[in-house]
Amino acid sequence: MTQFRDPADAISIGFLLFPRLTQLDLMGPVQVFSGLPGAEIHLIWKTIAPIPTDARAVTLMPTVSFVDCPKLDILCVPGGVGQNDLMDDEETLDFLRRAAADCDYVTSVCTGSLVLAAAGLLRGYRAATHWAAMDLLEPLGAIPTEERVVFDRNRVTGGGVTAGIDFALGLVAELYGRPVAEAIQLRLEYNPAPPFDAGSPETAPPEILEELRRRVDAFMPDRREKVVAAARRFKESS
Repeated sequence: MTQFRDPADAISIGFLLFPRLTQLDLMGPVQVFSGLPGAEIHLIWKTIAPIPTDARAVTLMPTVSFVDCPKLDILCVPGGVGQNDLMDDEETLDFLRRAAADCDYVTSVCTGSLVLAAAGLLRGYRAATHWAAMDLLEPLGAIPTEERVVFDRNRVTGGGVTAGIDFALGLVAELYGRPVAEAIQLRLEYNPAPPFDAGSPETAPPEILEELRRRVDAFMPDRREKVVAAARRFKESS
């Protein structure tokens, strides 16, 4: 019989912050994990100055810097357009490598998986990401997997944005058992009933998909360039 943890036991969960992150990538999991009485949640960045998100009007305040970050049980990297700048940010990548070495679980939401991969933390692991970035995982040594949440050993990755809630509930169930996760889900009334069936490339109207691809294409060249450079560094270091 699986021995689950007690939700009241202390657990340290750290989320990487960075400029222009997608705040829902972050806040969905934060809200889920906050339902655990023993959870201590850290919002981590280089400094504790306010961080602008891609929601423009929303800024976030880190609770701890890289230097002062305690040992974490779970490390999570959200995504967002600002993720591009992290792909060759050695200070951030080094922090992720150090923090991940002591973690029970190394996780991400949306394009946060590209950052983990750029740090070399997804080599040989199955991983999810936002649908528009799926082809960028393989050059970084990960195994692209078109699932909403992917568990592979101690790596847990969620797909785009709203998949962060599913990722967090799945990890809570893994650690504490399904009833604990279900209780959190009920408290949050997480009972999705989207008004439109347009939440994936497979179901969205073709004209909507085409328009969104055009908008995404505006920042994809920089993202692809960063992925190519990271893949080149892997080859040079191996």
